[in-house]
Amino acid sequence: VGLAHTGLARLVHRHRRYVSSDGSHRVLQLASIAFDGSVWEIMMALLSGGTLVVGDPEALLTGGGVPAGITHATVTPSLLSALPTSAFPPGATLITASEACTPALVERWSARHRLINSYGPTETTVSAASGSLTAGEPVTVGGPIEATRVYVLDEALRPLPPGAAGELYAAGPGLARGYLHRAALTAGRFTADPFGGPGERMYRTGDVVRWTPAGRLEYLGRTDD
Repeated sequence: VGLAHTGLARLVHRHRRYVSSDGSHRVLQLASIAFDGSVWEIMMALLSGGTLVVGDPEALLTGGGVPAGITHATVTPSLLSALPTSAFPPGATLITASEACTPALVERWSARHRLINSYGPTETTVSAASGSLTAGEPVTVGGPIEATRVYVLDEALRPLPPGAAGELYAAGPGLARGYLHRAALTAGRFTADPFGGPGERMYRTGDVVRWTPAGRLEYLGRTDD
């Protein structure tokens, strides 16, 4: 996937919503450097004046715990489900990503921690949408992050009203240039954005979602399921 640096500024603006303004936040890096999630973790710490602490997912699973003073971590729902809530300090901000988060997981973790759900294919420069999770409320991926547009469209690329399921499309400066040396695949996933300016494109995610009455995106599955 060919990405440009222009998409990274969006992440910095989003991170400022999550971290402290005095640089006291300590961000745990659990993602491999080969995974785009590591960019999210590194930028959350180093481009906002915080500290990056390299962790070990295996150590978490074997009871090793997290390094002292961690305030922020991005964790898959699978890993969270295997950990006791005492694994992270009370009040820590935990961002779930890469997999669907369940209501049971939100119920279990949100009582003592700040829980945020983040959604975004690599083709949108790591993240396209995010939002807070609260026990007793629908599990959603929130709304579009800064400088990002998201559409829920039918097969004729017509916008759908709240409650109607459709495919999620994303647009904005975070969009990838395409797939390196794979013109046919690029043409199949990136298409002209009928709602944007001249020459703008949108990315077909393949994810089925719907808008809630509150204006948040609820993930329902994949178009190829």
